[in-house]
Amino acid sequence: MDVNVVPARLDEQLAIENLFQLYAHDFSEFWSGTPRGELSDAGRFEPIALAAYWQDGDHLPYLIRAGTHLAGFALVNKETHSAAKADFNMAEFFVVRKHRGRGTGRRAAQDIFARHRGSWEAAVARRNVAAISFWRTTIATLPGVAAFSQQDHQGTRWNGPIFRFTSTAPVVA
Repeated sequence: MDVNVVPARLDEQLAIENLFQLYAHDFSEFWSGTPRGELSDAGRFEPIALAAYWQDGDHLPYLIRAGTHLAGFALVNKETHSAAKADFNMAEFFVVRKHRGRGTGRRAAQDIFARHRGSWEAAVARRNVAAISFWRTTIATLPGVAAFSQQDHQGTRWNGPIFRFTSTAPVVA
């Protein structure tokens, strides 16, 4: 299946907000025993602040499509979890369950990494074992990846592995 990653337009913000509800639902199992991830009385998770993705040049929103179908989103910025500088940070990345396990996420992530050459960081929640494996494999198989490292952080700032690498992949048009 053809996977397309396109910059999200302002009029597509609602699509990301809606997809974020599914993303938060998936994450809610990792928040068990914490105050995070509770539903409002309206049955919705707390929304994500998205305004910066259409106002700041270093915040980049993407929609992911599998064929003609909306399949997920990615949010890229420079706000790292490690406190180390990076040119880009994979802040949020989500593919709906129907399109997981078929290469959609890997192709979408690698497309984004290839579009933005430079130093990258991707942090993964410790409890999200499937995502840890996904990111390790996706980054390691990226054409042109250099200086790949995995750091383990356990503290108030972040709890989980942080992948750092440099993308020197051919630029995607």
